[in-house]
Amino acid sequence: MTSTEDVPAHRYEFVESLRDFARRECGTREQRRALSDDDRITHSAELFGKLADLGWIGCAIPEAYGGGGGSTSDACHLVEEMAYGKAPLFGLGVSLVSATVVQRFGTEAQKQDILGGVCRGEVLATAISEPGAGSDAGSMNCRAERRGRKFVVNGQKTWISCAHIASRILVLCRTDGTGDKHAGITMLDIPVGTPGLEIRPIATMGGDEVNDVYLTDVEVDEDRVIGTEGGAWHQIMRCLNADRLMCGAVFLGHARRAFDDALDYIREREQFDRPIGSFQALRHRIADLATEVECCRLLVRDAARKLDRDPDRQVPREASMIKLKVTETAKRIAIEGMQMMGGAGYTLEHDMQRHLRQSIISTVYAGTSEIQREIIGRSYGL
Repeated sequence: MTSTEDVPAHRYEFVESLRDFARRECGTREQRRALSDDDRITHSAELFGKLADLGWIGCAIPEAYGGGGGSTSDACHLVEEMAYGKAPLFGLGVSLVSATVVQRFGTEAQKQDILGGVCRGEVLATAISEPGAGSDAGSMNCRAERRGRKFVVNGQKTWISCAHIASRILVLCRTDGTGDKHAGITMLDIPVGTPGLEIRPIATMGGDEVNDVYLTDVEVDEDRVIGTEGGAWHQIMRCLNADRLMCGAVFLGHARRAFDDALDYIREREQFDRPIGSFQALRHRIADLATEVECCRLLVRDAARKLDRDPDRQVPREASMIKLKVTETAKRIAIEGMQMMGGAGYTLEHDMQRHLRQSIISTVYAGTSEIQREIIGRSYGL
């Protein structure tokens, strides 16, 4: 599903350039295995650097900070096409989501420093979850105690995407525990390498994606507060909404690619003297999956265009619908794609097993499908 029919004329060349880049740099299974060390590495610094050199990482970051001055739609097309091309660039979407918070709440100096770094190819991560604070993010206990013009941070963060490859981490911590649990939370920009900051990778079936982050007497200057001290809860919400939209764009790319891989296989594979895709059981399955992909595409495009028109607009309902629908669809396509491909889908020779490993967790991180349904239901006053 590589049609550009729904791509506006002014973005057509950009999308085509993205597809050409992906075909050239990681268009073969051999290239992808080399870049990812046989699917163990989810982010290629080499490939990320090439994107930075082309000016594409910062496509939606204002020109004043080294970006391209583009829109949310541009960023969505970027991550979608890199996902479709199977480029090992896990840090791309994570960095862009984190950058939206700095762009909205950071000082001018922070924007020049942090956003400029992202445009140059530095990975930016955000640390929210803790061992006792996952879906209930307001229950976080990582503490930052003010001492003069510094904060001293102690605590643990977990499931932190890309912390091991990041240059800096935006850490959410509690600076005041006397009020409501959603108050007294502050976002701190902490460079990786700061004394007392320790990152330990968590082994997963998806490769090197997430980490535990330990903070022991980590000293942070007060000028590294992003936004308002004690008022970061609404920043978290903006981060999560951006994360869900970006996650939707990423897994729209994965869903499209898994669909195309399955379709190519059943067109070519013959049994009983005919392509297996000609049998009604598979032909109807393809029809259902194709329709689901188109629904996902429309959801992502619509929300991105709303934000293009009004970048400050909040779209919590739409973001949760996207996260729910697209990730569940990507998982379904990978599972059904493996079924249609039979034993071939289970082998390392084909990418379907990788589609499955990537999509199976997508309905959990960035807010589980169950949490998305709660958010959507409550948005209707229920």
